[in-house]
Amino acid sequence: MMRLAISPQAAAALVPDGASVMFGGFMGVGTPERVIDALVARGARGLTLICNDTATPTCGVGKLIEAGCVTRVRASHIGTNPSTQKKMIAGEIEVELIPQGTLAERIRAGGSGLGGVLTPTGVGTIVAEGKQIVEVDGRPFLLEKPLRADFAMLRAHEADYHGNLTYRLTAANFNPVMAFAADNVIAEADEIVPVGVIPPDSVRTPGVLVHHLIRRPQ
Repeated sequence: MMRLAISPQAAAALVPDGASVMFGGFMGVGTPERVIDALVARGARGLTLICNDTATPTCGVGKLIEAGCVTRVRASHIGTNPSTQKKMIAGEIEVELIPQGTLAERIRAGGSGLGGVLTPTGVGTIVAEGKQIVEVDGRPFLLEKPLRADFAMLRAHEADYHGNLTYRLTAANFNPVMAFAADNVIAEADEIVPVGVIPPDSVRTPGVLVHHLIRRPQ
């Protein structure tokens, strides 16, 4: 099925206030900057972000934090963004810190229809507060529940007209797994190429998962 590319502004208009949004990226690498700029310009509010980190105040999802678009963050760390830290301390946003491997596995579980994952990470720490402990062969594990979102916003290197996606370097860390774990998937690619240009074994996200592509800059 051919995908008609939409503008970043049209993509931002699809995201209602209060939505949960997964953002691919690793310190801003692999994050859809044009869609983020459009969400800031729209004045989005009440968003829940699920992401690896909050980058910096002027980069990636940090721009959403800085603009007051976010009320909750679920991420592995916020140490590079003082704005996130200040807003958390002031009670302006809620932050749930999730160990990075656990974050990736919870998203994978959400995309695979699993009931959760068992991990020893966090046992005996504040991470375990309020969570179920499951014993396996005499060892305690935390039951971490799956993560899904209303939207996944991805950044790809290439997309074809069917929505098949490729990634480069650390952009592949979270983008591919998030594509499975959201009800609506929107991808911003550096290049949109004809079908057949991307070798089948280079496709990291199949087009059947992608609902919208972002139009290339004019």
